[in-house]
Amino acid sequence: MRKRKIISFILIMFLVVSFTACQKDVDEDQGTPNDNGKDNENQVQYKPEFGGTMVVPISHVDTLNPLLDNSLSQYYFNKLIFEGLFEFDESLDINPALAESYEIKDNGRKISVKLKDNVLWHDGEKFNAEDVKFTINVMKYAATDSIYSQLMTEIYKPGNPGDLQHILSVNVIDEYNLEIAFDRSYSNSLESLIFPIIPKHLFAGDSRNLEEAYQLALTKEGYNPIGTGPYKFDSYDELKLITLKSNEDWWNGKTYIEEIQGKILEDRDLAITSFESNIVDIALAINVDWEKYAQNGDINIYDFISQKYSFLGFNFKNEVFQGEKGKALRQAIAYGIDRDYIIEHVYLGHGTKVDVPIHPDSWLLSEKDSSTYKYNVNKAREKIESAGWKDSNEDGIYEDESGSNLRLRLLTNSYNELRRQTANSIAEYLEDIGIVVVKDYNSNRKDEITEDMAENQWNEVVGKISSGDFDMTLLEWELSYIPDLAFAFHSSEIEEGTNIIGYEDETMDNLISNAFKAGTREDKNNAYKELQNYLIEELPYVSLYFDNSALLVNNKIKGDINPKSFNIYYNIQDWFIEGEPITEE
Repeated sequence: MRKRKIISFILIMFLVVSFTACQKDVDEDQGTPNDNGKDNENQVQYKPEFGGTMVVPISHVDTLNPLLDNSLSQYYFNKLIFEGLFEFDESLDINPALAESYEIKDNGRKISVKLKDNVLWHDGEKFNAEDVKFTINVMKYAATDSIYSQLMTEIYKPGNPGDLQHILSVNVIDEYNLEIAFDRSYSNSLESLIFPIIPKHLFAGDSRNLEEAYQLALTKEGYNPIGTGPYKFDSYDELKLITLKSNEDWWNGKTYIEEIQGKILEDRDLAITSFESNIVDIALAINVDWEKYAQNGDINIYDFISQKYSFLGFNFKNEVFQGEKGKALRQAIAYGIDRDYIIEHVYLGHGTKVDVPIHPDSWLLSEKDSSTYKYNVNKAREKIESAGWKDSNEDGIYEDESGSNLRLRLLTNSYNELRRQTANSIAEYLEDIGIVVVKDYNSNRKDEITEDMAENQWNEVVGKISSGDFDMTLLEWELSYIPDLAFAFHSSEIEEGTNIIGYEDETMDNLISNAFKAGTREDKNNAYKELQNYLIEELPYVSLYFDNSALLVNNKIKGDINPKSFNIYYNIQDWFIEGEPITEE
């Protein structure tokens, strides 16, 4: 399981998802937002036209090398330039991108890949299987070389990049066919092949040995970003602007928008300010108050579900959460929290309720309605009483056999305002079902919060969790696009520190292993169904919700705009700049 953890964390950080491979088929009735709270009946419709410039914010550029830049905005921007063998679809399942087709063999230990034969690099060279092998070898070299391994560790933490050498091997069969082998059956084998492919010919000249080629491919300064994606690099005004031009030779057809300019800004706050000032054409919303833009006719809002998952975790070193009685108490707490109210009143409706830590859009999610633990005070109290607690003095609080109140400490980082409000709500709900909640956080709003204050508080929370000094903790994971629940619930991860609640259960370990080792996509889906059922029954976490996010877009940008957490530029080929409106004849 140690190697499994490394595979999951390393590969998610290498994640550079390519653009959708659907054929361009833009209907004339496109051009309206999917969700902006406006009446669309009388909106003017526009016919897609080629041309125009879209300006987008980039908050940080350390390098133009897609293997070495870990900035989120640059990560999205790189998707315009580079592609992988595979990509995610809207259900977070896998579609071929640079791959034409594939076959999973040997119970998931090997994947035969046939590449598209009509793909050109931006400099006109043909894309082929040697490029794929070279990219993988570059990553393996970086993971083991003394100079680059420290850099890679910082970018791709918390995994150990030295173990990349044990994950993949590549056999090039011919120009457009190759076989990728894994050291075991691996259910995430396809998901692991979404890293950006880079061109071998750009780095491996006739007189250059492979080690020199790998080092050149890992250059940070002066990197020339040549990919296969819908846009190609045009110019870089350092620390100011990156300009891309539409790739007329893109295998999926020329994009409508001719030019994309990446304006380099200090942070997301400045990106919002620049968007409001019409300096940039899009921006990711901050916090949850983006409805203030809903009545602005110049702005469209496109919601999507992020990877940020909030949960209430229990300390399994505490006897009160152990055994059947402990499970009954955990279930009572789940019934006692009104997640719908929290989403509506704390998150202003911008959250999506879940029963398990699997993205609500995912093809692996077996229960879509998240209704297992509906808010029910009576059922919560029944569960507590079934665990042996009694309200002997009828004060509304449960006691044990010795008369001590059922008292639990709730730990969180309250300098996060949304989390503070959520924690306060949870405390009130649990007191309503007879549990005394000791707030191990500052429950009052603090208007003046410095970065140092927030960091110090977070370090204090981490310290208490590490030492087991808590009963319940309200936290958030930013989950990998590559599904893997072992980091949170497998017993082997207790020592590694990612199983922060100290949960240990043999059945859970086996179910997680089965999900990890599934040899086919069907087996993987079935394994995840069994795992989810057990998670809902056992309830090591009370799953609360995934945060929703939103892309704010200037109304001049039209088309089927459909941002995703893994790619805000998803289906960029269907976006266009406002041109002449469609007129009825």
